[in-house]
Amino acid sequence: MRMREWWVQVGLLAVPLLAAYLHIPPPQLSPALHSWKSSGKFFTYKGLRIFYQDSVGVVGSPEIVVLLHGFPTSSYDWYKIWEGLTLRFHRVIALDFLGFGFSDKPRPHHYSIFEQASIVEALLRHLGLQNRRINLLSHDYGDIVAQELLYRFKQNRSGRLTIKSLCLSNGGIFPETHRPLLLQKLLKDGGMLSPILTRLMNFFVFSRGLTPVFGPYTRPSESELWDMWAGIRNNDGNLVIDSLLQYINQRKKFRRRWVGALASVTIPIHFIYGPLDPVNPYPEFLELYRKTLPRSTVSILDDHISHYPQLEDPMGFLNAYMGFINSF
Repeated sequence: MRMREWWVQVGLLAVPLLAAYLHIPPPQLSPALHSWKSSGKFFTYKGLRIFYQDSVGVVGSPEIVVLLHGFPTSSYDWYKIWEGLTLRFHRVIALDFLGFGFSDKPRPHHYSIFEQASIVEALLRHLGLQNRRINLLSHDYGDIVAQELLYRFKQNRSGRLTIKSLCLSNGGIFPETHRPLLLQKLLKDGGMLSPILTRLMNFFVFSRGLTPVFGPYTRPSESELWDMWAGIRNNDGNLVIDSLLQYINQRKKFRRRWVGALASVTIPIHFIYGPLDPVNPYPEFLELYRKTLPRSTVSILDDHISHYPQLEDPMGFLNAYMGFINSF
């Protein structure tokens, strides 16, 4: 009987501790991240607030570039190359996809690549740029959104983006060469476990999970990891990670549609690749890419650059992108 009382007391003590632990407030925004947020704007898509950045760069150039970020981060992934892009483009535009960064994170919600592509189209309509030719630059999750936008562009449907060029980077555009992280697998297919795992996720778990996708010499600092985590924790985004990860299943289901859109493309297309990427491993990924898209050009960055090339090697990334943009 005494043993049972002991367990009850431990249980009663654990409940408020766990409750407090699960309601840790999101971290404060660093000055840099706060500045990023305050320089951005919001627009409304079907009652949902979407955060975006829109900088006017070179005067007299008609060129527009739209940046599509990866999972599980945000448009802030592009901050290291932002200024460099404004020296070449008239408009540099990026958004936080629904469920990411400073955008709304509804739950429950069926997050899909199709909806994210529609949000990109809605943003360009909102900015009055729907009839302009757009250069797309994407990374990771954003690559899949770019594939859907490319598919719609090829169908010549009205209201779709007119894509001038596409540059992809370190994204799992082929399900068969994509190696999701263990945490992603657990959350994607966790069933009843997923809501518990998302609530238990903290900065330590997050940083331990994300750091291995960076190269050994280009890992983010503690403060950079806190910026990424602050973006996720904003609007309780950790609670929708399992829903967002369903894109991995969508990508398998719609492989023919999305890989087919890339394979039959006639616009200039380029891939910037950090070859140490454990998620899209070398050489399997690159061999399949070159076989599937023989007309595409490729930039391979230094051997130690991994899954986040725009953060790990911003100058190398920017130079590779400018080389592509200036080639047509």
